[in-house]
Amino acid sequence: MISLTEENYLKALYRLWQQNREITVKEIADSLGIKMPTVNSMIKKLDEKKFIRYEKYKAIELTEKGRKQALYILRKHRLTELFLSQVMGMGWEEVHDIAEQIEHIQSDRFFNRIDEMLGYPQFDPHGEPIPDANGKLPVYKSFPLSEAAAGKTYKLTGVANHDPAFLQFLDSIGLTLGSSIEIKEIQNFDKSMNVKLNHKTKTIFSNTVCRNLLVF
Repeated sequence: MISLTEENYLKALYRLWQQNREITVKEIADSLGIKMPTVNSMIKKLDEKKFIRYEKYKAIELTEKGRKQALYILRKHRLTELFLSQVMGMGWEEVHDIAEQIEHIQSDRFFNRIDEMLGYPQFDPHGEPIPDANGKLPVYKSFPLSEAAAGKTYKLTGVANHDPAFLQFLDSIGLTLGSSIEIKEIQNFDKSMNVKLNHKTKTIFSNTVCRNLLVF
């Protein structure tokens, strides 16, 4: 049996692993906002359960068992977010905190039924890939708008920042998944972009905004 706290740690470990960052106790503590002695204690438990490989003074490694468990937790979270959005009509800025609570339900049947009801979706309301029942992720080719080229048009496929204030800002300018973003000009000074949204609305995106918009 895995606890709620252990699941939260595995999610944090997986995110750090995805970012190709060296996983250390300090990185985990900073990621979760928890003191290092507390993290040390949990790391030992995860090592005992074979979710990670841990040796003192060395980087922590997720085992295959640990990655599978982390993907299972992400599957539950992202399916829940999509259910709340599509079936219950909640905004994409509202669903994360609720999904954080529901993801800890230990019932394959419950989440597999949600998956079936939604038609086996591949992406959640924020454009994040949803692992299937076997832990396999769909092909994901998106990249930050900050890496895009001037003079081209892209489709918004996701957001890297799920902060409600950021999502509400996108709502206020009519930018949703599937929206088109045409880059008219990139400023050399601060890498801000002059863009046209959905072939009609002109605006300027700061580099911070561009880094958090995922396109293809």
